[in-house]
Amino acid sequence: MSSTATPLPPSLDRIVQRFKRASSNKLRYEQLITLAQKLSEFPADAKIPDNKVPGCVSQVYVIADLDENGKVQFQGDSDSQLTKGLVALLIRGLNGLESAEIEKIAPDFIQETGLQASLTPSRANGFYNIFKTMQQKAIATQS
Repeated sequence: MSSTATPLPPSLDRIVQRFKRASSNKLRYEQLITLAQKLSEFPADAKIPDNKVPGCVSQVYVIADLDENGKVQFQGDSDSQLTKGLVALLIRGLNGLESAEIEKIAPDFIQETGLQASLTPSRANGFYNIFKTMQQKAIATQS
């Protein structure tokens, strides 16, 4: 289980554990690229300033909606494959949660994946900005 203050939801914890088991940074990067390739197509008409993640070197877009059960469903995209992989990691880990659950998660779980050590400072900052934007969008679905 995670060492963050609040235990991670099972979906996110599984992803963290998978990255943790990777034996090298190269394998972690390959996992990110694979996640990026599996990400659903992002609607072109959603690439608007309101959906753009601020503070990222790459172009990153995220949207959030509620499904019929009141659970948050994210979609996202980036023009960088590595950043798109980070978006995909977050989408897989956060989709299907309630906004209150998402609000409680601290972004420090990225350190447990082993990715933090090999992310450039701008990518690490970008990850934080993507995560915070997703939290804000999840909260906004409740209003």
